[in-house]
Amino acid sequence: MTTAHPGDGPGGVDHPSGELAVGDVVEVEVGPVAHGGFCIARYEGRVVFLRHALPGERVRALVTEAKEGQRFVRADAVEVLVASEHRVEAPCRFAGPGLCGGCDFQHVEPAHQRELKAAVVREQFARLAHLDVDVAVEPVPGDTDGLGWRTRVEFAVDETGRAGLRRHRSHTVVPVDTCLIADDRVVATGVLGKDWAGCEAVDVVAPSTGDPVVVPVPAGAAGRSTSGEDGPPTVVEHVAAEAFTGDFQVSARGFWQVHPGAAATFVDAVLEVLAPQEGETALDLYSGVGLFAAALAEAVGPDGKVVAVESDGDAVAAAAANLAARPSVLALRARVDDAFGVARPKRSGPGSRAQRSRKLRRHPLLPLRADVVVLDPPRTGAGKDVVAQVVALAPRAVAYVACDPAALARDTASFLEAGYRLRGLRAFDAFPMTHHVECVALFER
Repeated sequence: MTTAHPGDGPGGVDHPSGELAVGDVVEVEVGPVAHGGFCIARYEGRVVFLRHALPGERVRALVTEAKEGQRFVRADAVEVLVASEHRVEAPCRFAGPGLCGGCDFQHVEPAHQRELKAAVVREQFARLAHLDVDVAVEPVPGDTDGLGWRTRVEFAVDETGRAGLRRHRSHTVVPVDTCLIADDRVVATGVLGKDWAGCEAVDVVAPSTGDPVVVPVPAGAAGRSTSGEDGPPTVVEHVAAEAFTGDFQVSARGFWQVHPGAAATFVDAVLEVLAPQEGETALDLYSGVGLFAAALAEAVGPDGKVVAVESDGDAVAAAAANLAARPSVLALRARVDDAFGVARPKRSGPGSRAQRSRKLRRHPLLPLRADVVVLDPPRTGAGKDVVAQVVALAPRAVAYVACDPAALARDTASFLEAGYRLRGLRAFDAFPMTHHVECVALFER
């Protein structure tokens, strides 16, 4: 590693050895990729979380975040001195240091992006679950160059009323006139050329069925419930998987997979590993609008039973409509931890509020046993207590759909401690050009 010389002006470092401040530029050798869309470098023993770089490169890095005494800083690679063979020119002019933070890997050829993501999954499992896993990240069917796939985009609005996208780890809005990873129909709505004064965001949805929908989000309304007559419109998403076909009503601001091929891909992956049989009892946890519950209901048949648990009121209401023709499905509105009667995870840090004491009581309609379970938790994962409750159901198989490899690895450790083993793991590139990766894991007794 070489470093800039103190007193050299731009690129110089005039601080004690190893100390860095925002605005410093240093020359570093780039190390391995890490979870979060950055690589690891070091400057005189201090860790540098470095974006817009690739392992093996030598770059000049601009420090963007630093705190005195902290063991790491964040930085952007602003000049490449020795480039990786996998580096390409970013197709989007808004991708790069100081610009839009929506994409992490536009400077990486698409096939190598998947190799980097696989390396992250392996590292997380080795570090958090103490397992060596052999995994490759698969492209989602229909994807070619990693562009034009995002069917749901929330554009931020700046103080002048212009729509754009935020910088990485910032509330600053970068005005844009296009987004190359967005579905062409999203940009064609013209939202990026309109005045959105009075709004803090504008959501655009290009569903698989019907025309695109634009939903302005008034200032102060981003975190509010969307239910009620004044809520956003409902769209219909069609899923044509090998094992299941169906239509699903979803709120335009509700959760649905943003890659057009993802929902069908995950349904097929889950049903393949679970192999649900007629007459079995299935549990779908964090069930959303009922995608997996509907597929499970078709597999277990009228003599089987499916219980779906979801906390979001709008999603449960949509699930009631989506599952109305499937009497074998029972949809429960509850947090999963509440349904199992276990304590909620404690929150800490700025903005957290003390939790009121609650009676811990298992939901009376939750089955005492299940043959198969689908876990599709939020980014934070299911958690040790929920995993323990799933294990107590004695399922023969659990399919875990994860949008965060670190959370999956932590929950894998909990399954291993409880006597289950990881029998299969697949990873999918459902978010090309970003660091995000979707995994489907199979646990068996």
